[in-house]
Amino acid sequence: MSYHLPPLPWLRAFEAAARRGSFAAAANELGLTSAAVSYQVRALEQRLGYPLFERLARGLRVTDMGKAYLIPVRKAFGELSISTLSIFGPEGETTLNIRVPVSFAVLWLAPRLSAFATAHPGFRIRLFSAIWADALPADKTDVDIRFGHGNWPGFSAQLLVNDPIVLVTAPDSKIAGPRDIGPAQLIQIMGVESDWLRLFDSADLALPAAGVTVDTSLAALELVASGHGAALVLARFARAYEAGGRVRRVPGIELPQEQSHYLLTPNSLDAPRAEALLFGDWLRRQLHIESPATPAGSAPRRRSSHGK
Repeated sequence: MSYHLPPLPWLRAFEAAARRGSFAAAANELGLTSAAVSYQVRALEQRLGYPLFERLARGLRVTDMGKAYLIPVRKAFGELSISTLSIFGPEGETTLNIRVPVSFAVLWLAPRLSAFATAHPGFRIRLFSAIWADALPADKTDVDIRFGHGNWPGFSAQLLVNDPIVLVTAPDSKIAGPRDIGPAQLIQIMGVESDWLRLFDSADLALPAAGVTVDTSLAALELVASGHGAALVLARFARAYEAGGRVRRVPGIELPQEQSHYLLTPNSLDAPRAEALLFGDWLRRQLHIESPATPAGSAPRRRSSHGK
């Protein structure tokens, strides 16, 4: 098979110069001279037949053709990094800092981390769970998972999964729907008050005041398991409690979730670490295996606790 590819050093010079904004900065990263990087980029432009940069007095500006080409080039480098790490492992022991909402961490990610560790020895995982998105600085995090509308200033967000909302009660509860839920039994999660409102509206009922309000789905599920009442939680979070017989999902009640879990990358980051790319790829595959056809929801304008 004949691949129509420019020399790899030319592509590396182009990607680094686009990311760094100058030939000098790219040269410093690649261990080359500025003249060498400039030569390789110009050779690539001549090979392609299009200018990739506008040469400015202070730095570079990527052209429209350059921006279009940069996307597949970075994707190819990312896939090469993932494949290299996956097959050959990291060079020595490496640490991966993962920031994740607490409910997602406890109810989904933590039980699966051993599978990642087995498949990829040599990684030390540091798992930071946080209630709100600004609890840990972005520059201290390799993998940043958040729940919301997908628009965080200063970040690019890639959809991971969107789950429906289900109604759960204690296994011996007689609750079969909103008509059976009294004020003392309603467990509310901060930030997603409209979920209960949607459910009661659908049954043409007035929404009673919450008996207990918590700030995480994890706390809500623990209350339900102790027999306190009923809660609306993401279906993915309810599964672990259902499997253990601690809660019962009320049949026939499922609401679409307007927000989703996303994988975030800071726009200020020069380039994601190869280890972070590998973990992100593993994460997406695990989620896809468990929910292969999960559409993204629409985007409300508020912060939510369902993913926390």
